[in-house]
Amino acid sequence: MDLTKYRSLPAKLMFAGAIVTVVGLIVSWQHDGGTNFLFSWLVAFMFVLSLGLGGLALVIIHHLFDAGWSVSIRRTAENLASLLPWMIPLFFPIIVGRKILFEWMRLEAAHTPDHALTAKAPLFTTAGFFVVSIGCFAVWWLLSNRLKHWSLKQDETGAAECTYKMRFHASWGVWAFAFSLTLAAIMWMKALHHEWFSTMYGVQYWAGSVWLTLATVYLITMILDRQQIISEVLHEHQYYFLGSVFFAFTVFYAYVTFAQYFIIWNANMPEETFWYVLREKGTWFWAAMVIIFGHFFVPFLGLLRIDVKSNFRYMMFMVVWAWAMHFNDMCFNILPANKNFAGGFPFGWVWLPLGILALMVGFLMDRFLKKFVSAPPFPIKDPRLMEAMGLYHPVATPISGGEMDQAHTMRGAPKGGH
Repeated sequence: MDLTKYRSLPAKLMFAGAIVTVVGLIVSWQHDGGTNFLFSWLVAFMFVLSLGLGGLALVIIHHLFDAGWSVSIRRTAENLASLLPWMIPLFFPIIVGRKILFEWMRLEAAHTPDHALTAKAPLFTTAGFFVVSIGCFAVWWLLSNRLKHWSLKQDETGAAECTYKMRFHASWGVWAFAFSLTLAAIMWMKALHHEWFSTMYGVQYWAGSVWLTLATVYLITMILDRQQIISEVLHEHQYYFLGSVFFAFTVFYAYVTFAQYFIIWNANMPEETFWYVLREKGTWFWAAMVIIFGHFFVPFLGLLRIDVKSNFRYMMFMVVWAWAMHFNDMCFNILPANKNFAGGFPFGWVWLPLGILALMVGFLMDRFLKKFVSAPPFPIKDPRLMEAMGLYHPVATPISGGEMDQAHTMRGAPKGGH
């Protein structure tokens, strides 16, 4: 697999994305005072943020469950999580245009009485917005930094202390991560409709983020495998494992998305149902159908068979499909809050969030590649690396070959048993 012609891809994406972004800013500024540009920027930002948060979630889950199969791909997830601090400069336009994006900030500035703001104080205040934003990035930086630090330290020493430290940070980090991700989803997306209530929103964004990241990790793993970079440390069923978790999060995302809809619609409270009523108008209804059929039914039915999870050509289609579905999901959640787009999906403006997305992806891809070449592509001294490869292990486990009485038949086991 020759990748030499793709070495300049990040620069090309940044260049093309920058041109579209500048043109979009000028057109939007003349057309609507920059409103469409800011909403498009938020769509692209929340999309790429999903990759960083999904990577961090996979690393935390790996250490919490002391997983064996995911050792080979852990460094890829760590590098994705390490992109989170680089999201800070991409967040600045949202800070600058916050009063255009968030109606509640305009109401607060005008001292307009609003029951929803009063009930949700002090969270929905300007001070609360900045405290939450700073706090979220601080938690993500600390977690991604410490987990990556001890992972690299393990490459040097192989000491048990490194494993214990990563487990420690994952144990407290899972709570801080869940709390910070939920607050970020509330303050940067749900707050576009400040009157709305939903206890499932943070979980829904998390499920979609991990789903997108699993698809991306599958692609990166396939590329590294084709380049013979990590081939020797991949389990023979590595792609099946990745595809199975990808399939599982397809179902989980559908579950939490439907649960949110069912609970809100069944309660039939105007302060909650208006969010869905707005998204049934015009072509937004068809965007909702894309989520139902494209985000769930297509990948659910497409990933049911065992053999397709190891078919690269087929799975590449599913990866690109996942990117498209998550982009539609971000548009569905964010753009209807823009009164210019309230009547339907903005097909005439879709080039703008896609152009901004190209700029952000090119920038973060460049950062990712620099992190990738700065360290080994997999944890070279992880105590479970041999097990992750599917080789002989003193204690038989399902990941390393089967049941306890099948230890002598494992791949790599010496003849005659232990």
